[in-house]
Amino acid sequence: MKNAHTKIKIFASLVVLAFVQISCSNEFLNLPPQATVSSDQLNTPENIDGMVIAAYAELGNDHYTAPNSLWPYADITSGDAYKGGDGTGDIQEFNFLELFKINTPNNPLLDQKWYRLYVGISRCNEALKRLEAVTEAEVPKKKQRIAEVRFLRGHQYFLLKTMFNRIPWIDETIEGDGFGKVSNADLTSKQLWDNIAAEFQDGVTNLPETQADAGRPNKFTAMAYLAKVKLYMAFEQDETNNVKSINAATLNEVVSLTDQVINSGKYSLFSDFAYNFLWEKDKNSTESVFAIQRSINDGTPKGRLDWGNALNYPMNPEYGCCGFHIGSQNLMNSFKTDGTKGLPLFDTFNNTNVVAGADFKNNTFDVRIDHTLAVPGKPYKYDPNFIYEQGWSRSGVTYGHFASMKEVQHYTCACFQKVPPFMAASKNTDIIRYADVMLWKAEALIELGRQNEALPIINEIRTRAMNSTNKLKDKNGAPVSNYFMDTYKPGVNCAWSQDFARTALRWERRLEFAMEGIRFFDLVRWGIAAEYLNKYFAEETPERQYLKDAQFTKNKHEYFPIPQKQIDFSKGLYKQNYGW
Repeated sequence: MKNAHTKIKIFASLVVLAFVQISCSNEFLNLPPQATVSSDQLNTPENIDGMVIAAYAELGNDHYTAPNSLWPYADITSGDAYKGGDGTGDIQEFNFLELFKINTPNNPLLDQKWYRLYVGISRCNEALKRLEAVTEAEVPKKKQRIAEVRFLRGHQYFLLKTMFNRIPWIDETIEGDGFGKVSNADLTSKQLWDNIAAEFQDGVTNLPETQADAGRPNKFTAMAYLAKVKLYMAFEQDETNNVKSINAATLNEVVSLTDQVINSGKYSLFSDFAYNFLWEKDKNSTESVFAIQRSINDGTPKGRLDWGNALNYPMNPEYGCCGFHIGSQNLMNSFKTDGTKGLPLFDTFNNTNVVAGADFKNNTFDVRIDHTLAVPGKPYKYDPNFIYEQGWSRSGVTYGHFASMKEVQHYTCACFQKVPPFMAASKNTDIIRYADVMLWKAEALIELGRQNEALPIINEIRTRAMNSTNKLKDKNGAPVSNYFMDTYKPGVNCAWSQDFARTALRWERRLEFAMEGIRFFDLVRWGIAAEYLNKYFAEETPERQYLKDAQFTKNKHEYFPIPQKQIDFSKGLYKQNYGW
């Protein structure tokens, strides 16, 4: 976003003063205080632009206890990852999320995430109030800016809906005492989804096809996010979180929307899967449909870095902290392939464990394994002279040694910065990759019984993965694992029925987006979270004894509890989620 950080600093005091003014009583003085500005004074094009940018800025205001990369909420809750760190007591609130059974509405980090998302919504609402108070003559891009801000608000409401389900809908029309009258039970689940969809539909209608500033959503960004919302809406849940039906008409909307994004010609897959996870390549690239913008050396003391991932680097001298977000044994095993067909081992992948050394030569693998997880003895972050060691793990006895690699950057990267004891980088945080758009279309087609149309989409994703070996070599130029993949070839290596295609699609999503903060929400959308995760706990506990206390309760754990603090603040107006 051009000049975004400069503008944020200019308008920061104005935004603060605006909220001071709103919160003060006019009983003290009839005259406006000299240290504040009036609402009309704020309604200038320059000030409004600053408030819009402040709404964008909130996307990057995350913290390692409430990351916008979502790894604590979607990876460690999905069977793909362990919490990591220095044992189960290190940020134990995330351990509560991982084990489900011991999580409670009093978890302060859930309250923090809720609060931060509503701060973002508050910024959007304030910007919308200002935009609606001016004419198009004063702000020629009024409709466009409104659509941008509604897009940002829609994103934050989407996160709240998928995490907490029953949420209060607060928009720019609610002021003063009105906040205390809004309940999280005012709207049905469908009404909430309809409201979220409307945020992105406004972008489809009013955003341009191309934006001059990087980071601003365009018409096709809005179409993509609307397709995502519609896909979630298609899997219709009852009041107890069961998926009761799949709406074909809504799935057809997903197909139409994704088709428009695909046919726009704006997006494409990188030639190498690795480029998605490298700062020097993934700068608002053609595979990045929507991303949180990050920066370094931008005139601020510490830049706009990805502090949500600050804990996820290994414990070696080049980094130093903190060993969180560790890949599970189950995830590692899932990358194995059939040594004859080159396809995933859907039913037998977890029969034996892949640990280290010869295991990576004696089995065959999906290429994405070494883009995703660090393994002792292998190059780290594509550097054949930078070998990951077992001693880099912080608590290997508890969590093993498979560190997550996608979100971290090489210590020599110009994007990397140490802020002891932590570190972070200025690589953008991708929210929607083009591969996701493609697989949403494939998923909708399969559920519509059009699995033959989904086949080439899935195969395109697999072909890109197969060809992404250039950076996965040791210092002698040899592959670091025994890679063997193939595409799905009906009648040759598979029978492409709807059931088989559904399994293939869901497996593809797991391997493509592993450790990217997506998996748990997929499991809930499909209605299989309880069965899947309790099976995972039973099979994984012998490897990780701390999981013996884990249990997923169906009709409860599909959503996080409404934070008790929020219920208390609402004086009981907010209602707790079903089962809690």
